Amino acid sequence: MKLQDELPLDHHLAAVYRWGSAFCGVVLLVFGALGFADELSPFDTDGDSIAGMSTNGALSLISVVVGLVLIAGAVVGGNVASTLNMAVGTLFLLSGFVHIFILDRPANVLGFGMTNVVFSFVMGLVILTFGMYGRVSSKLSHDNPYWKRRHPREAARESLARNRRGAPGGALPAGSPRPAPQAVTGNTGSHRGG
Repeated sequence: MKLQDELPLDHHLAAVYRWGSAFCGVVLLVFGALGFADELSPFDTDGDSIAGMSTNGALSLISVVVGLVLIAGAVVGGNVASTLNMAVGTLFLLSGFVHIFILDRPANVLGFGMTNVVFSFVMGLVILTFGMYGRVSSKLSHDNPYWKRRHPREAARESLARNRRGAPGGALPAGSPRPAPQAVTGNTGSHRGG
């Protein structure tokens, strides 16, 4: 499966990628901005809380940066937004797994608590789903642009068959090969009256 297949311009999937990226970016941006508004120290692990999650200045900075990156992806749109969503979603899931093991240890420099871990998993899955929607599946519909790009011969055959069925009077579409003429059988001479 090739992820670099291009999404056609103005395809309805582009809106899913844009809105998903923008929504998740704004959520992260707001969380990071609230951390800055409380003037948290960069690596404080005492458990300052914002929106029910523990945070510090470093986590706020990371949240703002990732939020801005997702919003930039939404502005660009298309495959860029989709690929960016998949990458950021994967990083969120990895972060959740890593922080499960370092919650009560000195390595927890971002001040994660269990609510942060749950949020990391949930947000990662949401962002990842927005990125993969209509793009990564074993059973994409045959009108999906990614399926058409990955199966050009079958897509061309289906398109030709569709055009033949839709042409009025069974006429072939322009540019189609014409069938070979068949031999004429029977009496072709003119009938003479007596």
